[in-house]
Amino acid sequence: MTQHNQTPYVTDLTLKKKSRELDIMFNTGESYSLSCEMLRVHSPSAEVQGHGHPVLVAHKKNVNITAIDALGNYAVKITFDDGHDTGLYSWEYLYKLATEQSSLWQDYLSRLKQEKSSREPLIDMAVKYHR
Repeated sequence: MTQHNQTPYVTDLTLKKKSRELDIMFNTGESYSLSCEMLRVHSPSAEVQGHGHPVLVAHKKNVNITAIDALGNYAVKITFDDGHDTGLYSWEYLYKLATEQSSLWQDYLSRLKQEKSSREPLIDMAVKYHR
């Protein structure tokens, strides 16, 4: 398969539910592991990205993935156990998260500290999700 752009594409995804990690293999031979928390707080959804003004998503340390659905040969839709399911993770976006995860994570932790928020789950874990 030849791609017109040079963006690597995903060849394999393995969800490790116990450790809350998603292993991602790209056609370049590179492989990365992203935490479910990282994927959730950096969701490409409009809800999180805030139309250019990203919303700080906190209290997701223990979030997990309940489903991964392929969208053609270019992306996956990830459903999290907190009900969030509107992010479409393109291969390009997954590659960006994987290769820039250290700086993205540090930025996230800095934002949490600045907003006096936390990664820790809220004590009341009741999820009210309506469509």
